[in-house]
Amino acid sequence: QVQLVESGGGLAQPGGSLRLSCAASGTIFSIYDMGWYRQPPGKQRELVATFTRGGSTNYVDSVKGRFTISRDNAKNTMYLQMSSLKPEDTAVYYCSARRAYMPYPDYWGQGTQVTVSS
Repeated sequence: QVQLVESGGGLAQPGGSLRLSCAASGTIFSIYDMGWYRQPPGKQRELVATFTRGGSTNYVDSVKGRFTISRDNAKNTMYLQMSSLKPEDTAVYYCSARRAYMPYPDYWGQGTQVTVSS
């Protein structure tokens, strides 16, 4: 059983920055493709960024150039550095772990709230 625990959410002003962390319960980055999702109020959850087992990264167009996904294998921790934040980035952010070739994540974190407001 994999456990994922997010931290680092909070309130930021437009144009500000936050860094989210996702601590995994074991050495899973070689097994699972990792991702960050977000769910804005009243909307569906969407995929924001991915970090594959092979080390490739991908981003949804709306965050390209502003968000950076990374991981620290020694700490079993994944990060999402968010810069130039906009009010539309307000959402609950979730980290996920998905086995290769599976359509949906196998494991989710509990979520962390990010609010961008002046």
